[in-house]
Amino acid sequence: GVLHEDLRLLLDTALPPKRKKVVLGVGDAKMGAAVLEELGVQCQTGGVVAELLRGIRLHFSALVRGLTAQSAAKAQLGLGHSYSRAKVKFNVHRVDNMIIQSISLLDQLDKDINTFSMRVRSWYGYHFPELIKIVPENSMYCRVAKFIGNRRELSEESLEGLEEIVMDSAKAQAILEASRSSMGMDISPLDLINIESFSRRVISLSDYRKGLQEYLRSKMSQVAPSLSALIGEVVGARLISHAGSLTNLAKYPASTVQILGAEKALFRALKTRGNTPKYGLIFHSTFIGRAAAKNKGRISRYLANKCTIASRIDCFS
Repeated sequence: GVLHEDLRLLLDTALPPKRKKVVLGVGDAKMGAAVLEELGVQCQTGGVVAELLRGIRLHFSALVRGLTAQSAAKAQLGLGHSYSRAKVKFNVHRVDNMIIQSISLLDQLDKDINTFSMRVRSWYGYHFPELIKIVPENSMYCRVAKFIGNRRELSEESLEGLEEIVMDSAKAQAILEASRSSMGMDISPLDLINIESFSRRVISLSDYRKGLQEYLRSKMSQVAPSLSALIGEVVGARLISHAGSLTNLAKYPASTVQILGAEKALFRALKTRGNTPKYGLIFHSTFIGRAAAKNKGRISRYLANKCTIASRIDCFS
């Protein structure tokens, strides 16, 4: 509603001193109202004015002395750029796009590491099948397989290094005893080199995943500290990713945030007239996990309410 100083100066210069009966032609009704409020000049908007302005815009270079069509095009391009820049509103403190990309990459890495670890298990399992039951955890299995190599070469000297990986002396002793009486087939050095090389890549992927999680944690503490303090970095990042941006999430009502991620179940329930889902992505929060079965719905409703408040605080204040 506040008229720009440059525009006010231009109108003061252009309008005659006795301007009580002057009527201006303005393309935008809001702008006309602002001119009337600030300067007391009656403005006219409508079809005739729009056509007149279109004609002026078309022949602007001919009407203004010293202005060429080329310089007018440059000015229009500059104006377009500045308008686009203002629309983008790049803010270094609220880069929620980085959070969306990192949580997507984290999910992809989880799937890939799981698939690759299963491949290492089935590959190395031919040589040492008993290891799968002793070390069920994927990342640790790859580290142990890389460390052992040929099970026939495993001895008492390797026990200390094995203990460091599995962090359990009883488990390390069990691996050593199992290697002596294993049912697995013998394996050639070339096959072992390939298995070790693949294991090394899976281990590096696991290490990168840990680093990425730390990066996500630091980003969430910068962008959405209230939300991450309330429901954790990963669940908060999933909510932001699913909504498209932190601003979109802040605009949602609490009832939408509650079932965000359970759209398929919601539409199925509406179609079949069944019970609608009580929670979506926020189900992974520890608050709902700790709650009794009868209270999960209530807790999720309450938590969604607080998440909405937290996201609005993070976004707008």
